[in-house]
Amino acid sequence: MSEPRFPVSLSLRLDWSEMDMFGHINNVSYFKYIQASRVNYWEVCGFQKSFAATNVGPMLLSTGCRFIQPLFYPGNIVVQASVTFIKNTSFGIRHRVLNNKGEICAEAEDVIVVFDFNNNTKVSVTDELRNSIRQLEGTVF
Repeated sequence: MSEPRFPVSLSLRLDWSEMDMFGHINNVSYFKYIQASRVNYWEVCGFQKSFAATNVGPMLLSTGCRFIQPLFYPGNIVVQASVTFIKNTSFGIRHRVLNNKGEICAEAEDVIVVFDFNNNTKVSVTDELRNSIRQLEGTVF
């Protein structure tokens, strides 16, 4: 089985304030990193720009994280992202959090719904977004 491809990555600095009483980075901070990665993916594929023009954009339906090993301050991380599926009104993003040594510290999955904030309803993934993701990922869903 081949290694998953992650076409979008984001480098982040760990902050001292993110530590918990046990001296490692608190689990809540991982969700901040995943959120930053998610928004970064939206920016790279053009979804954020499209939302600004149409008020049709992403809404997080669900997220989950599997913690593999702790992170420690000081340090830097890389959060990688890749779309795993595109359905009619939703798509999934997987994330991988890597420490300074390139070791996987967490894996996460998001489900995003395309939402029309003008009419307060979910809508279909546009061909423009679908094609942008396909091009970025280098695959057909």
